[in-house]
Amino acid sequence: MYREAAEAPAALARQLAANREAVRELVRRLKASPPRAVVTVARGSSDNAATYAKYLIETRLGLLTASAAPSVSSVYRSRTNMQGVLVLAISQSGRSPDLVASLEQARAAGAFIVGLVNAEGSPLENIAHVTLPLHAGPEISVAATKSFVASLAALANLVALWSGDQELDDQIALLPGLLEQAWACDWTPGLPVLVGARDLYVIGRGVGFGAAQEAALKLKETCNLHAEAFSAAEVAHGPMALVREGFPVLVFSQNDESRDGIEAMTERFSANHARLLLAGFTAPGAITLPTVAAAAVLEPIAMIHSFYRMAEALSRARGLDPDAPPHLQKITETL
Repeated sequence: MYREAAEAPAALARQLAANREAVRELVRRLKASPPRAVVTVARGSSDNAATYAKYLIETRLGLLTASAAPSVSSVYRSRTNMQGVLVLAISQSGRSPDLVASLEQARAAGAFIVGLVNAEGSPLENIAHVTLPLHAGPEISVAATKSFVASLAALANLVALWSGDQELDDQIALLPGLLEQAWACDWTPGLPVLVGARDLYVIGRGVGFGAAQEAALKLKETCNLHAEAFSAAEVAHGPMALVREGFPVLVFSQNDESRDGIEAMTERFSANHARLLLAGFTAPGAITLPTVAAAAVLEPIAMIHSFYRMAEALSRARGLDPDAPPHLQKITETL
């Protein structure tokens, strides 16, 4: 896990160089025939990347974006009208049977399918109209790291060109170097808070919510921690009742319009005597986790990259092996 996560900057450099013309051609096609909506199809970490895609596409392009439930196709055998819909299929392996079944039905129902996939020669690649390889290289660790980062980068690259945002496009070109800096950020001050924890919340909002979801998943997978991700807007609707003195809360906050709401919610956690770990900003009494400044939509990519290094260290500090999580395998063949 440590080695593969550290390879993310090189993976992004490969991806940006290899996919440049393919993304431009895809954007030309999308502009010539604009979709009426976007549907994402993914599982696990890739579905967390799909959350990032939703906020990115809806805020930057104004296109309704929703997550498909693969079981609608694979279990219920129901058909959905996909005429004029762009389907973004995100997967490390491209082999999960329910994902494949969902994409086969979507294509038959008229969807235009774009696959973001890491493994070459997968069934997903054969179904998609256009494939944008993630170029993360072989990923052996059960806990996906560099393929998740590569998925976020591919989505940001697509939206930057599709929306015509030259400033964001210029920032994306700097992502490999940004991630090198993020990997060097020291998040070990968070270890003493989490090493003996049993439960915690991971909070994010907007384009940062997918990173919060991913962090919670990795804490479950590698650290045997019951971690739950919540939007800063949703955590007050019930989950706040569980927060007690010393309850750990990890907060991701990119520097955008969501910051005020994040800060207000952080004050509520403080009032309930939670133990706060803050990435992207600071507050009295909290542990500040260092981050790298960038375009707001790219900051969650850097934050999750820094987080992976801490999660790997936390797993070992808790006496676990992050490369051999119990009851899990690399390719989850859900039906």
